[in-house]
Amino acid sequence: AGRGRADLGGGGADGLDAALLRGGMAASARMGEARGAVDQLLEEFKVNKPANFCLRDVSGHVFAFSLDQFGSRFIQQQLDGPDGAASVPGLLSEVMPRLVELSCDIFGNYVVQKALDVGDAGARAAVASALAGDMLSLSLNQYGCRVVQKALQVLPEEGQVAIVSELDSQVMRCVRDANGNHVIQKVIECVPTPRITHILDAFLACILPLSGHPFGCRIVQRILEHCKDPMRRGAALDEILKGTHKLILDQYGNYVIQQLLQCGSTPERVHIVGVIAPGIQRLALHKFASNVIEKGLTYCDTRERDTLIWGILGHGRPVPEGEPDPLQAMMKDQFGNYVVQKVLAVANPEQRDVLLSRMQPHLSALKKYTYGKHIAARAEKLLVAAGAQRGGGGAAGGGGAPSAPSSGEHASTAGGEPLSSRGQGPSAP
Repeated sequence: AGRGRADLGGGGADGLDAALLRGGMAASARMGEARGAVDQLLEEFKVNKPANFCLRDVSGHVFAFSLDQFGSRFIQQQLDGPDGAASVPGLLSEVMPRLVELSCDIFGNYVVQKALDVGDAGARAAVASALAGDMLSLSLNQYGCRVVQKALQVLPEEGQVAIVSELDSQVMRCVRDANGNHVIQKVIECVPTPRITHILDAFLACILPLSGHPFGCRIVQRILEHCKDPMRRGAALDEILKGTHKLILDQYGNYVIQQLLQCGSTPERVHIVGVIAPGIQRLALHKFASNVIEKGLTYCDTRERDTLIWGILGHGRPVPEGEPDPLQAMMKDQFGNYVVQKVLAVANPEQRDVLLSRMQPHLSALKKYTYGKHIAARAEKLLVAAGAQRGGGGAAGGGGAPSAPSSGEHASTAGGEPLSSRGQGPSAP
């Protein structure tokens, strides 16, 4: 996880860290005091749950209700009602002096988010004004970062830019933070590209280190998805493609390559497949590279998928006598077995016949391995189905190993999904 961190900036922040910590402790203490003081109306509400209770009935008690799990939920439900938008100004006027505290609260942050969501332009501007000056500390807070993200979603462009301006000098610090990185992702997603070119340029100077960072890899994915500047996206892409092999093997960089395989252009996929194909039998046994191969098998066009599959199958050539079978090693491997399952799911009939013929002699042995059981069961079902088809007059499987199909041949997805599959994780860790 430490790879590339030295390249991400953020030095000399000790004083700022201490100030933020003191501010966070003070806010937590004040909220603890607020919770310690029993609000009689809130307690009656929680006990009696009056049916006709509405938002105006909590006037003077909004802050206490917002800090409570049930009170917060009640306010959110009321704001979702037909009179919700009209109620926002009155609600905000009561809590405005303590809006930052509320935004950092486990339950209060949802009330602030809902006010931003349903309020009109004036209400949203009032919230933004009340939070101005605290955007950095909010962005680094577990709950406050959610409020900042919501603000970036709903505020007009100038309001978004005002938030970005507060974060300008500490963008890399936010990137490295478990909470702040979500705010920077939202900046890239929501703020028009021409207004954040200075931030993008800072990222372009360290694309590969960012791609290998647990949070930075998410930033790179958002750039690939949302950057509307062809020159800057192209610059990021060039660096990624140059480092494709390194990223495929990286704990976090592999997610960037998966993103390109899923959402990139055909030339981008062709390049990645070209890097994978020569060593695919070895890469299929790698914890991170195997995920990339599965993604390629799922999203690549027919030509590139065929390249991957025939590479896994050794291009249909029989294994020389006395040499280990790479395919057998994949089937027994904790990572490679998932690649083989994916091939069974997406291969065309010719490729599937080759795979099954290679698997059949090893089925009994496979059942003894933890990672081979599922493949063996899947293969047996397919072999039984193929036998029944031949017995019923269907087309028989060709003898021997067929040659690789022409580039224009269509790859069928018959065969269903793998019996078991590992979680691929989110778009980013």
